Amino acid sequence: MNAHTLGTVGIIGNGSWGTALAKILTDNGQPIQWWVRNPEAVQHLQNRHHNPRYLTSVTFAPELITPTDNLEQVLACDTIVFAVPSAYAHEVLDKTGKTIWQQKNVISAIKGILPESNLLLNDFLTEKYGCDLNRYVAITGPCHAEEVAAERLSYLTYSGLDDTLTGNVAKAFSNSYIYTTANHDIWGAQYAAVLKNIYAIGAGMAHALDYGDNFLSVYITNCYREMYRFLEAHFEKVHPSNEHPDFHTSAYLGDLLVTCYSLHSRNRTFGTMLGKGYSVKAATLEMNMVAEGYYAARGMQHISRTFDIDIPIADAIYSVLWEQRPAADMFKELEKTLS
Repeated sequence: MNAHTLGTVGIIGNGSWGTALAKILTDNGQPIQWWVRNPEAVQHLQNRHHNPRYLTSVTFAPELITPTDNLEQVLACDTIVFAVPSAYAHEVLDKTGKTIWQQKNVISAIKGILPESNLLLNDFLTEKYGCDLNRYVAITGPCHAEEVAAERLSYLTYSGLDDTLTGNVAKAFSNSYIYTTANHDIWGAQYAAVLKNIYAIGAGMAHALDYGDNFLSVYITNCYREMYRFLEAHFEKVHPSNEHPDFHTSAYLGDLLVTCYSLHSRNRTFGTMLGKGYSVKAATLEMNMVAEGYYAARGMQHISRTFDIDIPIADAIYSVLWEQRPAADMFKELEKTLS
């Protein structure tokens, strides 16, 4: 298969984001093989043509989806859309052969860090499995699955090193309700997606602690300043190139804004519950979803130290999530540092 074509397409993961991506592709007439962990959900998709747990309003054309709990069947496809939450990514990857990933186009729909290795998916696949980085494309927002389900106009950014492949992927997902753009910034776009989830947990905490919109606007401004500093430093220290990314675009600033403000944001919701006094475990059980920012906060601790880049706001949120610091105490200290 030519690396510049998508060929057959498989999706791994049937959460809300995986389901939204399946909708976009099938709305565009692209048949998909679809790995679904739960056999009952497979049967439901086969018989009722919608996901029984996520985005249940979305109905799929039966001739365009082949749901299965057989991972090898989906891995036989030329292009793999990896949409498993980062917390479960290692569990799925461990079931696959390492050489498989050397032969695939990989589209990452993960907005987090793999917690066992503290790596982005592309770094894990290249370092551990020998994946060709030129055949990797990352999807970033700003985009909520719920608005995709409602076909409300949304914007997606596709980041990859190979222009032809990245363009083909962007085209495959483009339609009347999805506007797509492309860039080469694999690392920056993904780290921005990781950081914005951490900051959104903080936004939810602030809301629950009765901070108003005025404070939240200052908080988010400072979060973006911190994100920008991290991305600039990472670009200069780790992956410099002749083409400097534009961090003042929707994949960076826009995604941060919508994740901190939107009621669709699971990270903001998670933070709101913590701010109200829920434990991490209780909030997770109540939501019945993974908040990517929880594991991302721990992963970014390791990454920021590895690259010697300070991220004090993310550090403060980490202290609440992983060190049981009271959110109210953390924000009282944070107030003094914002400007």
